[in-house]
Amino acid sequence: MKASGTFTVSSFVPSELKPEPEVSTALPVGLATIVKVFEGEVAGRSTTLFTAAFDQESGVGTYIAMESFEGALAAREGTFNFVHSAATSGSDRTNEFFTIVPSSGTAALAGISGGGGLAVDEDGTHRVWFEFELAGQ
Repeated sequence: MKASGTFTVSSFVPSELKPEPEVSTALPVGLATIVKVFEGEVAGRSTTLFTAAFDQESGVGTYIAMESFEGALAAREGTFNFVHSAATSGSDRTNEFFTIVPSSGTAALAGISGGGGLAVDEDGTHRVWFEFELAGQ
């Protein structure tokens, strides 16, 4: 099965949490929490733990995000977790990883597995898609 949609970030809150002892590198590492709102065949919201090593001026870096989603995929309602990461040299996305966390689904999304992806259009529209299976279906 496949479901796609768009999302907007409704909240991005940087955290003061730092590793101890802190190691200084050429790219600062940060942690934030994010809330996203999804529309389309992917409809609902997610809360995200977001970690990145990123340079704001050049746009170079890498992120890792663990999201907890509640809503519907292709009209099937429930919750699940997914994780994704990517690197950028400022104008691209490389080394992408995107997977649904096994055994994390509930309700009509119980038994969900699979993957998906993210893309940002030139106009700034953020897109997401899931290619997924449900155990027993």
